[in-house]
Amino acid sequence: MRMKARATMVALVPTLLLAAVGCSSTPAPATGKAPDPKGSAGSGSAAPGAPAPAATASGAAAPKTGGSRLERSALAQGDLPGYQVSAQGKNPNAPDGQPQADKKACQPLADVMGDKPDPSARETLSRGIGSQKQVGLAVSASVSSYSESDAKALIARLKAAVAACGTGFSAKIEKQTGAYREVRPADFRTGGDESVSWTMTAAAEGVSAQVHLVVVREGDTVVRLMALNVAAAQQKAQVPQDVADKQLEKIHKVQRPSRGRTRALIRFSFVGTAFCDGSILPLDRRQNVGPGAEPDPGNLRGIPLINGV
Repeated sequence: MRMKARATMVALVPTLLLAAVGCSSTPAPATGKAPDPKGSAGSGSAAPGAPAPAATASGAAAPKTGGSRLERSALAQGDLPGYQVSAQGKNPNAPDGQPQADKKACQPLADVMGDKPDPSARETLSRGIGSQKQVGLAVSASVSSYSESDAKALIARLKAAVAACGTGFSAKIEKQTGAYREVRPADFRTGGDESVSWTMTAAAEGVSAQVHLVVVREGDTVVRLMALNVAAAQQKAQVPQDVADKQLEKIHKVQRPSRGRTRALIRFSFVGTAFCDGSILPLDRRQNVGPGAEPDPGNLRGIPLINGV
């Protein structure tokens, strides 16, 4: 039953189930040592058909050094103490491309569940994030580059879709179909230029799960965060505040020197990061962090938030 549920979730939230689910087939370290509490990190995700990043002894993709601005903006090992960050390729069982909604007004919500926030994204790098703090919580974070006008248009379309699709919609990708019910706007503070957050219940083949999604625009970059509790699908999940804050903080630092010339759009995706060791990302409440501001740990409240992608 658990395997069926996991396979179904891959169809419902393909982007979310990145390294976490993919690592379920990765052998455990042979050293006999306990996992590094700081977690393992990864770099950018490879394009479909491209060679997978080199793996470390623990099975997680090795992080890159340097690289493009988008690569330096993506989360990596050591950015989030207590979390495991991986850049392993997408689960091979997950379908490719963008889901197609049965209602035109809801297509933006279907698109954001795909490989990238929407077809206008120029490049997208995704990370799977897991934590031992809350077993079952899976989070996916991706950063995408856009033209600034396209990034603004994406946020506008998502806001309109959340308002128009409260009763839900269905979406199909390849030969798999899923239903998304109870689409509801959700409060979530971010330090980007503009953002949209909502929750919804994803269902297929008798399996359902509540998902939380946050999409943030910072200039011409979009961050997508998705969160899902793979251990208890009926429990509400929320994108951890500290994960969102760290992602935006990193983008601000990388882009600050050239903010006047080029900006990036960040997409926070939360869903599908169940690591092979059973660890998963916990949900924390977010704090507001403006451009150039440093997160204040004192403002972080360990209160799980409800979210649904």
